[in-house]
Amino acid sequence: MGDTERIPESVRVLIESSDQIMVIAPELPTRTHWLVSDTDKARMAADDRLATVLGDLKELGQEARGTVGADDPLLAFSDAIEDFRPDHILVALRGPADEGWQEHGLLEDVLKRFGLPITVFAA
Repeated sequence: MGDTERIPESVRVLIESSDQIMVIAPELPTRTHWLVSDTDKARMAADDRLATVLGDLKELGQEARGTVGADDPLLAFSDAIEDFRPDHILVALRGPADEGWQEHGLLEDVLKRFGLPITVFAA
């Protein structure tokens, strides 16, 4: 599993106060792999991220459900919000060195489109 010590205290409090948690791990292929529909590696990486997050939540005493989302993060959010109807969104972004092309402007788009409170931290 992951290292739950890397989760900021403010995020831990948010997690611990949640009644239900839904985790979405979007596929995040490189632009080239996305253009040629070669997303198998991105799918496997998303599966790994999902398993890590669900394991971390379990370590923190929280049960959660989760799924791998679409390769378009905004679509993954949309699908999850339609299904789960959250009252808050917690977003763990990759650090600047690992940031992908899909993350540029994502938070602004999520805020504008869904109008839900958002907490963001770098994973």
